[in-house]
Amino acid sequence: MSISSPEQPLTEARNWELEGERVLCKLCPHHCRIANGHAGICAVRENRSGKLCALTYGKASAVHIDPIEKKPLYHFHPGQDVLSLGSIGCNMGCQHCQNYTISQAKPGTIPLQQLGVPEVAQMCRESDCPGVAWTYNEPTMWQEFVMDASKDCKAKGLFTVLVTNGYVEEAPLRELCTCIDAMNIDVKGFTEEFYHKICKAKLAPVLRTCEVAHDRGVHLELTYLIITGKNDAEEELKGFCAWCAQLGTSIPVHFSRFHPDHMMMDVPATPLRTMERALAVAKDAGLKHVYAGNVSLGKGEDTVCPSCSAVAISRRGYMIKLESYDHGRCKKCGATLDIVP
Repeated sequence: MSISSPEQPLTEARNWELEGERVLCKLCPHHCRIANGHAGICAVRENRSGKLCALTYGKASAVHIDPIEKKPLYHFHPGQDVLSLGSIGCNMGCQHCQNYTISQAKPGTIPLQQLGVPEVAQMCRESDCPGVAWTYNEPTMWQEFVMDASKDCKAKGLFTVLVTNGYVEEAPLRELCTCIDAMNIDVKGFTEEFYHKICKAKLAPVLRTCEVAHDRGVHLELTYLIITGKNDAEEELKGFCAWCAQLGTSIPVHFSRFHPDHMMMDVPATPLRTMERALAVAKDAGLKHVYAGNVSLGKGEDTVCPSCSAVAISRRGYMIKLESYDHGRCKKCGATLDIVP
């Protein structure tokens, strides 16, 4: 399905300005200056005769029902399903991307399903999902539709989730925060060198996104995929955990195990001892809710009460069991578990 043919009506993008014959996109820190007839780095925002157009407005590449834990969100409506929608395009070029077939796809190269704004809430209702998650590719790439549909969902009593790389400018981020209830932000490493070489981006704007989302009251969880020889150095993990502690010790942190993919097929899966070391570093930094993902590591997926150490929620993959849990609190001692029930 072509999504950028001249006969199709296109939606004007947000966050741009005209600079002579070029369009300056102000959505993300790349600040692409786009000539007429061309798109930015993301491939889905194009200059059409001096107007920036959002080529993927309402264009979905993937529509699934997932457990909320798959996002991963362990402290937001645990045990519930969420309608999960993705499109195409990304503003990073991660060598290890697991969704590169859609994140790096260009308009017109793969079939896409056209959605209208009211359809998203309707699909949630029909699938008995209490909310929608914008996920799979980088959701800020179809920011206009994400915002319009999220506002409609919230008006109808549904929750909204953004699973993002966090590479977005502060102005559009603040707009998103008005209609997004929860975010999982992928902090891919903790050095500018890693971001430059592996992701074709910068670290500092991602950290700022985390700070702004947290300050704006969005429920926040962080993911750090540990890649052997790339971002697993002791000092890097300590630096990340220390920064997390400053942001907030109650923010859940997910250390995820790397498996070879995309352009990193020659990099081995993360050793279990590295995963264990990351958990230990995080706990030493005072983080209250730390998890191991993509791996079975004892109780590495369980939510444990920070006050009495009782297992509140046990997990095996995406299967969960409510143990010492009572509507966001520990059933044993009554302490808050920093969970949105």
